[in-house]
Amino acid sequence: MEATPRGPDLELHQLLPEHRTVSVGELLSAIDPAQHEGGDRPYTLVNFVATVDGRTSFLGRSGPIGDEGDRQMFHGLRERVDAVMAGTATMRTERYGRIARDPERRRRRTEQGLSPEPLAVIVTRSGDVPFEIPLFAEPEARVVIFTPTDLDTSSCSAQVEVVRIDPGHLTLTTVWRRLTSDFGVRMLLCEGGPTVFGALLHEDLADELFLTLSPRLAGGGSEASITHGPPLSELLHLTLQWALAREGSLFLRYGTR
Repeated sequence: MEATPRGPDLELHQLLPEHRTVSVGELLSAIDPAQHEGGDRPYTLVNFVATVDGRTSFLGRSGPIGDEGDRQMFHGLRERVDAVMAGTATMRTERYGRIARDPERRRRRTEQGLSPEPLAVIVTRSGDVPFEIPLFAEPEARVVIFTPTDLDTSSCSAQVEVVRIDPGHLTLTTVWRRLTSDFGVRMLLCEGGPTVFGALLHEDLADELFLTLSPRLAGGGSEASITHGPPLSELLHLTLQWALAREGSLFLRYGTR
């Protein structure tokens, strides 16, 4: 029996803009940070998985919602960007580890002209950083923390840089500009959580949304949707760039401009 393709060779059925069978690797190969060279902030992709009734987690974790297609999209997007950002609550709950664990993915990143390891980005006003997660125990991990507080990173094996910003100036817009000017970040992937995505929308920093719609129902509960916080002043119109399917899951890519 022929083995089912995995990793970047995993196949999806594209419904829009044309009908075809396409691998995750081929699909994401057009995403190139070099296209956004010279910008004053990183071009920002946001990635979420959600149930049909709009929940981003079940019993506190996002893992049960996703499937193999979602996992390959998740890791494939990480493979294409300069930096990956998530909120501290998301990092703590999901027990974040090394951003690019797979040597083959690191090799492909190098062949694309990227650093082997994406920069992990954390923004925190409180200074409550989950230093206990595996990410900070990885010597090869590169982490930058933007905060107004003093942090002791002496116990971290990871390569951690702390950038202190005055509380009155600590906005995502300020951080995004510093990421480009100080760290050369051209394209950034935000993996949530909902509060971070809400803040990105309010500061007009989200350029694209990758949304996996899982064929599952949470059936109520208090789990968050993909955004959280005050509403926008008006509805934001999205442009559907592609729609794909695999084993009941839908993979949607939207532009916000």
